[in-house]
Amino acid sequence: MRLFPLLFVLVLTACTARDRVEYVQGPAPATALVPMLVATTRLTDPAQNAPGWDRSETVSYGRYTVSIPPQREIGEIPRPRGRQVADPQRHFMLSESQELTGPGFETAIRSAFLDLPANEREAVVFVHGFNNTFIEGLYRGAQLDYDLRLPGIMVQYSWPSLGAPLAYAYDRDSALFARDGLVEMLRRVRAAGPRRIILIGHSMGAQLVMEVLRQLALTDDPALGAIGGVFLLSPDIDVDLFRQQVSVIGALPQPFVIVTSRRDRILTLSARLSGETARLGNLPDAAPVEGLGVTLVDVSAFSQGVGHFTLGSSPALIGLVGQLHLVNTALAGDQSGALPLLPATILTLQNTTQVILQPMTETRPRRILPAWLPQGQ
Repeated sequence: MRLFPLLFVLVLTACTARDRVEYVQGPAPATALVPMLVATTRLTDPAQNAPGWDRSETVSYGRYTVSIPPQREIGEIPRPRGRQVADPQRHFMLSESQELTGPGFETAIRSAFLDLPANEREAVVFVHGFNNTFIEGLYRGAQLDYDLRLPGIMVQYSWPSLGAPLAYAYDRDSALFARDGLVEMLRRVRAAGPRRIILIGHSMGAQLVMEVLRQLALTDDPALGAIGGVFLLSPDIDVDLFRQQVSVIGALPQPFVIVTSRRDRILTLSARLSGETARLGNLPDAAPVEGLGVTLVDVSAFSQGVGHFTLGSSPALIGLVGQLHLVNTALAGDQSGALPLLPATILTLQNTTQVILQPMTETRPRRILPAWLPQGQ
């Protein structure tokens, strides 16, 4: 019976105009502008003049600029509700958009790299999760890029989620439908010459990432060798399926990080609907994935509410991620137990590591480069 309140909350979120695209009219000097390159297998919605929820067999590409308001808490994505008029000083909005055709996508990546030092020319590919409209996924990618100060350039892959809380089966099929499109995009990103590609998959998007890694391995695709890090955030993946995927992929790109939370209510619901005790993203410990060469980062202590995107939405956790280079230092020394200066515990189990994070006393959010991501050499 406890599932019904969560279902009710999910239905209420669907009542807002979540797919509405708002453009900034005129200059908004106090806002931050975040450029986003996007590949999508969504058909264009004429009503929004933007990708919608229908599936497309071809990949389309675009360049978008997201306007981020100054008046917001770190981790939040404020948007107008109901008939409220969008205000760039308070809401996420689009500043501009442009379709990219032919070699325009690769050209845009190369152009963005020219503004970066040679050792920072990395492409971070973000794949959104279940129940996301196009604009929600775009705003989330921009928010992650801005708040976490991700290295390199941000590229979004938008697969045709229906953007409806009760369309779980449809979205699962759409994620599988979108595999070839993500492979095509990764090949084009690689052709633009990045030092490496970092893959970030959230929720059901994490399963799409794993399926594509498996597909690249089976076809001996050189794009797999360009991937220099994978981060699965709250992955909605069956644990046995994950182990099978890893067995096909072989040596995983490193680092390979799985962000988990035992307080993730969405994954709790997903596990119950699947007849399981847990999904990959809410494992109680690292035992089910031992020996796979992955790192689990447990952020349960920071999870609030639904708890399905804690890494990107918790101000306290965002304030800590820049210190996680201490984890790498401890691991290099083959240490376990409590970490000095960092409220975390590291447990090791047959080539698998679990990092359990705890809030710091009176921690203030800080906007710093997360040193735990692959750094330039």
